[in-house]
Amino acid sequence: MNIFQAFIFGMVQGLGEFLPISSSAHLVILPWFFGWSDPGLGFDVALHWGTLAAVLVYFRRDVRLLVCGFWHSLFRSTRNLQNDLQQKMVWLLVVSSVPGAIIGKLFEEKAETVFRNPFLVSLALGGFGLVLFIADQAGKKQKRLENIRWGEAMLIGCSQALAIIPGISRSGVTIATGLGLGFQRADAARFSFLMSIPIIFGAGLVKAKHLWSDTEIAALSVGFFTSAIFGFLSIHYLLQYVARKNFSIFVWYRIAVSAVILIMLYMRMK
Repeated sequence: MNIFQAFIFGMVQGLGEFLPISSSAHLVILPWFFGWSDPGLGFDVALHWGTLAAVLVYFRRDVRLLVCGFWHSLFRSTRNLQNDLQQKMVWLLVVSSVPGAIIGKLFEEKAETVFRNPFLVSLALGGFGLVLFIADQAGKKQKRLENIRWGEAMLIGCSQALAIIPGISRSGVTIATGLGLGFQRADAARFSFLMSIPIIFGAGLVKAKHLWSDTEIAALSVGFFTSAIFGFLSIHYLLQYVARKNFSIFVWYRIAVSAVILIMLYMRMK
């Protein structure tokens, strides 16, 4: 893999991790579409650590408050999960990450093989694009993140587990669930981004042993920093965008990419 390919993969990961278009689908389709070699697990780890860096930097104030909330929640004298928003939020994020972690571990092998089928990716992109559209149109958009309940966080966490299939999109399905539960667009997106911290961190730790195994340091560095930069930009501009507009542009993009994949599959069968 050359530096140009590493840059493209990093850009796609950075944009796709937070925009509701599925980074994993694009990372599957890119080498299939252009005939590139698979970047490998080590490079995949670098890309995800890049997006983790992006969300940590962007939400650095929130992260600092969450860390303080977690620390105070450990001691009986300062524990107040019901009334202290930061204590409550950090445990909501931890608990809501459990379903995704369990499903990820159970279906780890299939995620790297069976689920990477371009036809399945195409169906997931188009199908869950429509789910996002329906949730965006039907959701009441009245609730604020400060009022999220434990059951709602768990439901969003369970939906996150579906993103093991490339094309569904971790951010897309969690935002759609948040919208379906009545949260405002920006709040649904914000919770989705914060949820990515434990799930990306955990997945990165599990695969960390592969980091230096199959990719040159130059490509790893380019992939990491490109992913981090574009991840930061996608968070920033998506939060601004959804404060004013709906998710339709991403729905149409998903449907268009799904159609292109199907056309390519048909042409290659002839």
